[in-house]
Amino acid sequence: MIDLHIHTTASDGTLSPGQVVTEAAKAGLGAIAITDHDTLDGVEEACRAVRSNGVPVLPGLEISVEFRGPNLEPGKPGWMHLLVYWPGLLVYPGDGEKSVDAKIRALNEKETARTMNELKQWRLGRNQKIIDKLNNLGIKISLDEVVAKSGGGQVGRPHFASVLVNKGYVRNRQEAFDNYLAKGGAAYVDKKRLSLEQALDLALSEHAVPVLAHPVSLGLGDDDLRAGLASWKRAGLKGLEAMYPEHTMDYTMRLLGMARALELVATGGSDFHGQNKPAIMLGSGRNHNLAVPENVLKDLEDCV
Repeated sequence: MIDLHIHTTASDGTLSPGQVVTEAAKAGLGAIAITDHDTLDGVEEACRAVRSNGVPVLPGLEISVEFRGPNLEPGKPGWMHLLVYWPGLLVYPGDGEKSVDAKIRALNEKETARTMNELKQWRLGRNQKIIDKLNNLGIKISLDEVVAKSGGGQVGRPHFASVLVNKGYVRNRQEAFDNYLAKGGAAYVDKKRLSLEQALDLALSEHAVPVLAHPVSLGLGDDDLRAGLASWKRAGLKGLEAMYPEHTMDYTMRLLGMARALELVATGGSDFHGQNKPAIMLGSGRNHNLAVPENVLKDLEDCV
């Protein structure tokens, strides 16, 4: 089995990229993809860990895309993420050091890397705005405290939540999100996002494969989702993440049917975040409800 949706300390996971590769080897996975939020920063470390741990690593990332779907909950509209993979740069255990260097260099030279770095700079300002909102609510935390929680990676809302819990302002992380950090929360500040068309064009221009992440997050019924997928395929979408821990078995089967009908690659992944999502296990999801076959890698390669 493989896992094509994994986060590390480069965004909002709690394991370093190298640790993720080590844990994937322990779990007996056939391959993994590193897909941190809006950054490629963790890919190099993961790729260099392949030779010592023997698990192929597919470079990727998860892009936040501008989308406002029907409300999943009151005041919390549906949202869209796009997984982007570079099958041509997959790092194998047998790759020599020069080969790994060349693949990493090719990835870092992509326009995607520059675009994500621009978004990262904007996000630094967003983090300060969240701090300002919290301070105005009487919550005395600093950006330095939040950055310390990130372990040197990209700062995200889970790191704010950890500080709020540690300082006693909330009882747990869920309360931090519900009261302050989720959409509609008192300290929420929206991300700067690419449009779906921009993200698709960027991926296709670089021989990458764009895949719709966790369709359940869109908040769409089957008919609207099917119509959306057909439209997004015309714009360049190549696949959808049908196998996902938060999808019911029935929903997964319906998604697999849509993928077949629309000739989209059906992918899958755990959305592993380490202790930031403690119930989700690398490769196997929630209570072993995930099993992504290795042939999905070949399907992605055939899209390039």
